[in-house]
Amino acid sequence: MYSIAASSFLIHKPLKNFPFHNPNRPLCTVIRSSSSATQEIEKEGRSEIEGLQGLEFPPIKAAKRVVLVRHGQSTWNAEGRIQGCSDFSVLTSKGESQAETSRQMLIDDSFDVCFSSPLRRSKRTAEIIWGAREEEIITDSDMREIDLYSFQGLLKHEGKAKYGEAFRQWQIDAPNFIIDGHYPVRELWARAKSCWEKILVHESQSVLVVAHNAVNQALIATAMGLGTEYFRILLQSNCGVSVLDFTPQPEGGTPSICLNRLNQTPGSPVAGGSSAGRKASKRIVLVCHGVSESDLESSMPYTGNGPMNMLGDIQAQKIAELLLDLKVSTIVSGTKRASVETADTISKVQEAADCLGADCIPRYVETKQIPDLDVETILTQSKKDASGMQNVPSGWLNRLEDGITTSLWDQSGKAWKHLLHELSERSDQESIAIAVGHPALHIAMMGHCLNLTKEWLGSFHLDAGSISVIDFPDGPSGRGVVRCINYTAHLGRWSIPITRSTQADEEY
Repeated sequence: MYSIAASSFLIHKPLKNFPFHNPNRPLCTVIRSSSSATQEIEKEGRSEIEGLQGLEFPPIKAAKRVVLVRHGQSTWNAEGRIQGCSDFSVLTSKGESQAETSRQMLIDDSFDVCFSSPLRRSKRTAEIIWGAREEEIITDSDMREIDLYSFQGLLKHEGKAKYGEAFRQWQIDAPNFIIDGHYPVRELWARAKSCWEKILVHESQSVLVVAHNAVNQALIATAMGLGTEYFRILLQSNCGVSVLDFTPQPEGGTPSICLNRLNQTPGSPVAGGSSAGRKASKRIVLVCHGVSESDLESSMPYTGNGPMNMLGDIQAQKIAELLLDLKVSTIVSGTKRASVETADTISKVQEAADCLGADCIPRYVETKQIPDLDVETILTQSKKDASGMQNVPSGWLNRLEDGITTSLWDQSGKAWKHLLHELSERSDQESIAIAVGHPALHIAMMGHCLNLTKEWLGSFHLDAGSISVIDFPDGPSGRGVVRCINYTAHLGRWSIPITRSTQADEEY
């Protein structure tokens, strides 16, 4: 095992055609090194890090897949103690088991290299997942957890009692949180950029990164061009797996970047738990319908116009089983057959969930078909040939004409408002709405949830039969916390592998 120390890096102004650049946001200037990043950030303020949306990354020669894993449960996780970048905690027996589950999830991969945080809880997780491979694990100090200075080692109630207003700011306004003269989240975003500089220039096509909750959040956000305001929005559970695909541009320069999946966890993604440390009483589950017969004939992925084929039926049943223990309030779907059939399967399992005895009372679930959830007609209007997309590469929505993406974006906005209205109308203290539809619709609705624009449509990927979960700790009018994206573990042998062998001519 060998290490990489913090290194100097440069933040450039973006190219005009950079896909994630928003001209309404300020640009970065120079950050000289990891050690001096804090001074520059404090001097220039939050706009420095918000300017990450305009960053350039090193050009790559071939497609590169980066798999991020958070460490397993640690002793301080179990105690509810603030860890930060301290190195006093180790994996619990549960954490070791979680790491082993992640190893099994990734057992058929073809990783070329593994980067790890040097902290013991992360390094041990990396060792379990890496297994008997001969290549050494590279430890990088920039991948250590967020620096929380005087907070580190305190139980949460101790932090609240000792630091009062500062602790409250850490909870509700982390990007502007300051302690001991430092802005921890801004420093973290700067370190994440440094990590990408090293990962992308490494001669590898499939990379495993084992680090921490906040670091992995920052790595995902900076890769996608999202600022510090997205801290605690993209959830990272213990041993949760997230995947980013980097595709080279023909003319060189910054590669295209797509979040293939977020937080595929060893346990169920819909089980009880907090979202960013807060309990959420409202939730939306986005379900991509099963594969249909028409998918075999159409050049456009997952058209859903025909009935589901046998694989689609299996996927729908697996989805229904995963959602079995949820007390669903509403199921909405588009009017296309694949969506309707998937929604019907979920509804039947939900209604039968409490009927295991002779005197059972079926659970009532309201089901609706909403035309705004149909986007198949919009997609099939594309004049671009989508043939060869049966494998559905990441970022395929970038291939559509601007008029098509505009129509998709506008209609998905209506669908998203409808879902939020469904949650708002429910008087239940806890309510869950399930939306069944085309992957393109769900990608666009996640964009609306995250307050993005249509230019981000190619930044996410969903597979047939996958689920994505969004929690609302502050209710439907508040900000959504994304619990997972493109979760497919429930599909078992019928799922899309998290990783795949990397051939030189393969496009993710």
